[in-house]
Formats: sequence, structure tokens, C-alpha cells
Amino acid sequence: MENIQLLTVKDLAKITHHRSGEIKLGEKALTVPSDENLWDYITNCEAPFVLFGIPEDIGVKANLGRIGTASAYESALKSLVNTQHNKFCKGNHLLLLGHLNVTHELQEANELKVSNKEHKKKLFKLVEKIDKEVSHIIHQIIKCEKIPIIIGGGHNNAYGNIKGLALAKGKPVNAINFDAHTDFRILEGRHSGNGFSYAFEEGFLKKYFVFGLHENFVSKSVFNSIKEQEARLKYVSYEEVEVRKQKTFASQLEEGLSFIKQDPFGVELDLDAIPNIPSSAMTLSGFSVQQAREYIHYFGKHKNASYLHICEGAPDLDNTTNNHLTGKLIAYLITDFIKSKTL
Repeated sequence: MENIQLLTVKDLAKITHHRSGEIKLGEKALTVPSDENLWDYITNCEAPFVLFGIPEDIGVKANLGRIGTASAYESALKSLVNTQHNKFCKGNHLLLLGHLNVTHELQEANELKVSNKEHKKKLFKLVEKIDKEVSHIIHQIIKCEKIPIIIGGGHNNAYGNIKGLALAKGKPVNAINFDAHTDFRILEGRHSGNGFSYAFEEGFLKKYFVFGLHENFVSKSVFNSIKEQEARLKYVSYEEVEVRKQKTFASQLEEGLSFIKQDPFGVELDLDAIPNIPSSAMTLSGFSVQQAREYIHYFGKHKNASYLHICEGAPDLDNTTNNHLTGKLIAYLITDFIKSKTL
């Protein structure tokens, strides 16, 4: 079987807080029974959405970032299952699959130093190993005619999501990315900064729109790459919308959708684009939580929106007593996506 640590009914019961007179999502959400064939069950179950976690930060480490993103999935899951099951969001719309088992890879990465050239190559290889698993699992979920909701992990996993979607559809696909960075860096070995450039180079990614990149963090060479491929690569910067007011948020939602909507597309959101959210590249300036939720809803409701990926959140980097809030935010974004397709 695939390298998936399935979430069991017992696991779910442990993290769902029951309360008299209320029904929580965790009480109605589906899990794969141990005696069932995994993919047959997913195909035949009533839930249109399949939640899958990738609790790793190896891609972040390989990209010289601060590790901690491995903690986001568990935090998000605990908040999500304790959301109310009601007429706006129903638990039985969601199958909680579990997470990619990356225990050995994390242990190996822990012994490696990114400053050592040979160690760095080993980190790249570990990311490639995760890529294969992610692309296979996403491919399988989509072939079951379900919509994956992926909680990372680093943004390196965009590559596996895009490849999995492209293989399932039998053609290159598109992506929209709410991010302070392009993650379109040079092909120097796999890490969290070049998931989209690798997917583009290998023919899985057809069109790519970066929503709200920060001008201070994009190199001249990346801007040149975008200019050379302007029929397939587009962006709007945060500064154009919120600082110089040259464009409006609403008009750029429309612009992004018109660019990618002709083909199946992935909806990507990097939490380092939102101020004060613990992440590997945390920022003090950026779009608001409200705008992030609006983005998810706007793109999610289109029929060609084929997956949601939320990444780079790092609750472990939050030293306050409120370190559950990153998971709570991710739960809001997940339910916004579900509602965009079900209400």
C-alpha cells in the first residue's frame, strides 16, 4: 500500500471534543475502514473532498528556510474536526485520509547540515522521494473523482500536487498561487523554492499566476523568466494592489481566473503571505486573513478548481500560548474551500 498513515476512527475520537447539544465535523467526517480497499472506498464514499497531510519541513530546510512546517497538519486537523457540523459545512462532505508517513525521512534530514554541499544534495534527494509519493497519492485521489485538500509541509509539495493532477487529467494543468514568493527559482535540486519551476520545466504546469508576490523578494532572473514566458506566466504584486493602488484586489481575482480557468487548476496558498502567521518566511506586511479567505472562496467555486494546497504554516515557531491559532486559520481556509463548492 501507499506510504499513507491512515487516520482511524479511534484517532479521530481522541481529538474530537464532544459537547452536549452540538455536532462537530469530527463526529460526521469519514475515515477509511481498516477492512476496506483504500481506493475503492474513496471512489464509492459520499464525500467529495479528501483531506491529506504532509507533515514535513525537509524542502524548507533544503531552501535555507526555518523548519517547523511539519507541525501544521496536526494543528489544523485538531481545529478542523472541532468545527461545527451544520447547514453551512457538513462533516460527511469530508474524508479524512491521514498523512504521508515521512518519519524516516525527517530523521535522516535532522542529521544533515544545509551548509554542507554533500548534505544539501541528500536533502534534495529526500525531497524528490517525497515528490514521488505526493504525486502518486494526488493522482489516485483525483482518479477516484474526488477533490484533494492538502495540508503541508513546505511549498515543495506544489510540484507533487501539480504532477499528480496533470497525470490524472492526462495533460498539463494550471495553478494560481497566493504567495509572497514565486517559488520559481533555478533548477538546482528540489526544495521549497522551485516546485513550480520544476513542474513547468517538466511539462506538468501549463499556466501559472502568482497572486500578490512581494517585489523585494523576487530576483531579477526570475522576473526575466516570467517576462520571457508571458503567455504562460503572470503575476500581480502586493505593492501594485495595496501600496501603490494601481490595481484592485477584486480586479486581480478576475485577472487571475481568466488566465487559468480554461484547464483544471490547483489553488495554492502559502501562509507566509499573511502578516504575523508563524511560517518559515514570516512577514509583517501582506494581504489580510480576510483577503486570503476571499481568494480561496473565489477560485474554489470555479468548476476547474481541482485541489487546495495550504502550506508553510509552522505552529512550532509560535512561542506564545496561542500556538493553536495557525491550525485554526487553516481550518477556516479548508471550510471556505468546501463551502465554495457546496453552498
